[in-house]
Amino acid sequence: MKTIDIYSRQGCHLCEVIIEELLPLVRGRFEIVVHDIDTREDWKKAYDTQIPVIEYDGELICQYHLDRQALTRIPGFVEPHT
Repeated sequence: MKTIDIYSRQGCHLCEVIIEELLPLVRGRFEIVVHDIDTREDWKKAYDTQIPVIEYDGELICQYHLDRQALTRIPGFVEPHT
């Protein structure tokens, strides 16, 4: 299954919101891997005040807030009909 990476940290309200919004959009089609930036110095240095960050295959998709239009840059992403 293809992976979408989210860079976040514990206690980050924006991170919690973006994960909550993203999960139903990708459930069953992509795996979500949440990386706590405070567990690695290189992540902390790269993302310290930039979180949350959503990446796919090393490419920045969006940060701070979920950008549904930007998600369409992910190959195979189709927004579910509600």
